Amino acid sequence: MQRWHNALLALLSRDAAGLFIAALVSLLFWGMALAVPTALRWPVTTMGLVLGGLLGLASIKHLWVLSRTRRATPPPGRMIDLGGYCVHLLAEGDARDGRVPIVWFAGGHASGFAIHHMHRIFRDETRSILIDRPGTGWSDTGPFPRTTAREADEMVLALELAGETGPFIWAGHSFGGLLCANIARRRPDLVHTLVLLDPTPLETILFGPRFGAIREMQRGAVLSGLAHLFGIDLAVRLRKKQAENPVYAKVMQAVDAVLGVEVAAARGVEARAGVSFAAASIYRELSPEGALACAWDTLVYDGDLGDLPVLLVAPKNDIDVDALPEVQGVAKGDAQRIVHRLAATRERYLATSTRSQRVIAPAGTGHNFVYEVPDWLADVMRGVLQRKD
Repeated sequence: MQRWHNALLALLSRDAAGLFIAALVSLLFWGMALAVPTALRWPVTTMGLVLGGLLGLASIKHLWVLSRTRRATPPPGRMIDLGGYCVHLLAEGDARDGRVPIVWFAGGHASGFAIHHMHRIFRDETRSILIDRPGTGWSDTGPFPRTTAREADEMVLALELAGETGPFIWAGHSFGGLLCANIARRRPDLVHTLVLLDPTPLETILFGPRFGAIREMQRGAVLSGLAHLFGIDLAVRLRKKQAENPVYAKVMQAVDAVLGVEVAAARGVEARAGVSFAAASIYRELSPEGALACAWDTLVYDGDLGDLPVLLVAPKNDIDVDALPEVQGVAKGDAQRIVHRLAATRERYLATSTRSQRVIAPAGTGHNFVYEVPDWLADVMRGVLQRKD
């Protein structure tokens, strides 16, 4: 069943799949016309032709707009062939005076540009590297299923083929932190320091509550992918809805403020179906069933990182329960238990190495402190750069 699911996602990730769906709709109505009374066959057939024609035109327009956007916004870095599909890698700056290069990963299944504000700071101080995970940014979608384990191998391969030499400082926020931890477990020889910026703990998904927001992420990614095939961007509606929540609105304002117009202009290249379906695939790891299926390959647990230097950077464990959208409307006692579980599972990353260190983000910041206090984070990263061990 999973094989068919992955094959379907791979098919739908091709933006020309909209034309296939349009033809399928017309054929479906034609088949229905054969099963209805003769007097209704013409109206049913006509309806199918009209609907299929409208979908086909919408698909053609989407393909044209996407082609125009790609020509107007070429990849700023290099396209690295991983064997039948390409990954976009942007490396700027020099690791001068023995300074260590930094590889950045943003939260969610996001492109490298989602953390471009930190790259802009450090490309003038060392070698700074952004990689678009397959199915993000300028990268091809790549094979399915999309998994953290697979992408950990892909990121290392992309760096090797690009001629980038480590060891590196790996800095990952949220879901990107889980990816960095996976890379560190697989290739400790490539790690100078692992910097986990409030990383996603897989244990929260395995043993914690079922967050409605995560289920909505998975469902929304599928719907967004289908809509993209016909040139409809559901992200605009989602952002408008999220802006009604003060918590989300604060985060969105912080992100937009630090990323700037350079990143906003590049978002058009992600208005394609493959971006959404790749996210839908990898977000399966954020369900209890999906987390259980990938746990052995993805979970980074006590002692897995040996004596690698690990920094866990996150807010203090005194989260305001009422400020979390995930627990609003939940009984006070249950909400506090949820917050405790989130904090406890995150802190387990400290047990992955004998050389771990906890760094507390400034008071008043939340999970997205990466965008709220970028100057403070830059100082933390400069301290990491100065380490010689």
